[in-house]
Amino acid sequence: MSRPTRSRGPSRRQFLLGGTLTGAGAAAALGIDAALRPRLAEKPEPALHGGDVVPFHGAHQAGIATDAQAHGAFVALDLREGVNRDDLARLMRILTDDAARLTQGEPALADSEPELAEHPARLTVTFGFGPGFVARAGGSGPSWLGPLPAYGIDRLASGFSHGDLVLQIASDDPITLAHALRMLLKDARSFATVRWTQRGFRRAHGTERPGTTMRNLFGQVDGTTNPVPGTTDFDELVWSSDGWLAGGTGMVIRRIRMDLDTWDELDRPGREASVGRTLDSGAPLTGGGEHDAPDFEATTALGFPVIPVFAHMRRARSADPRERFFRRAYNYDERATGEEISDAGLIFVTFQADVARQFEPVQRRLDELDLLNEWTTPIGSAVFAVPPGCDEGGFVGETLLG
Repeated sequence: MSRPTRSRGPSRRQFLLGGTLTGAGAAAALGIDAALRPRLAEKPEPALHGGDVVPFHGAHQAGIATDAQAHGAFVALDLREGVNRDDLARLMRILTDDAARLTQGEPALADSEPELAEHPARLTVTFGFGPGFVARAGGSGPSWLGPLPAYGIDRLASGFSHGDLVLQIASDDPITLAHALRMLLKDARSFATVRWTQRGFRRAHGTERPGTTMRNLFGQVDGTTNPVPGTTDFDELVWSSDGWLAGGTGMVIRRIRMDLDTWDELDRPGREASVGRTLDSGAPLTGGGEHDAPDFEATTALGFPVIPVFAHMRRARSADPRERFFRRAYNYDERATGEEISDAGLIFVTFQADVARQFEPVQRRLDELDLLNEWTTPIGSAVFAVPPGCDEGGFVGETLLG
């Protein structure tokens, strides 16, 4: 027995092909069909940070209290013979104008690749003066402005040390950084030559939560006890209040080579003992979290200090709260040669109001006894006075040159 034939309405295919309905009826049917269909998941637009801008003008130069960007370049310049005070003022006016434009996503004057300036990605440019710059300006620098004392662990190379003028350029985008560096050096070349260049990196922007302590290439947290920008503690430790440097700070750049090849041979307990912290969380060996105070009096069952006397964190600590500074370091990793697997280390950058009072005592203790010295060697060292920021229409360094 045959099944009864059931009357069927127009199919979706017929609607689409116009087989049964036409005109307004077909349009209405298509509208109903679209409404009934499951909506495809809409992909959210990716969060773009290329337009993120750090203000350039202000009481302090940007690039100090600014959250550290993913990429950094440090370039020291030597002034050319015959460059005088008036020339220095002209140089700093030009460089300030360049930096003010580039950091806001605008091309520098006569920029031949203006498209490369469109995405600043938190670009900052920070200027520092060496003793030679201050002398040419006819000024008097702070007593600490000059080479650090000789330390027994140092193996300094002139190719990474000293300089008359330093540029610290940082951005979350390496193309932006490279372009800014080239624009600034093009405008400085009539006044100075490049003495050395160092490039460094941290975690890519967005990899970790803001405020996470960076890790160096030993895997250690680096900068746990940093003063916090925006606090009275930070202001007192970092900003100078003296003369033309008021509102500025002192900058130390130490290039520290890290022997990763022999560090690999050390077991994990040995690594943690040399630092005084656990590698996973960064907590002191006496327990707790990364930012908990270490207990230097705690001993093991055998009576030995839990945090060894040679541990880096014990040697770096002082009972004097003034012997602290702000760290803003970057890792570096260059092309290895010969039998070595790596040529890597830390561009150790610090900011402090008084280098002699705050930085040097800590460095002396580390020089005398620090187990990390077995795997680290300072190969570059430079000290600069970082002048305050400037208002629109002014220029960085006008407190010295104006």
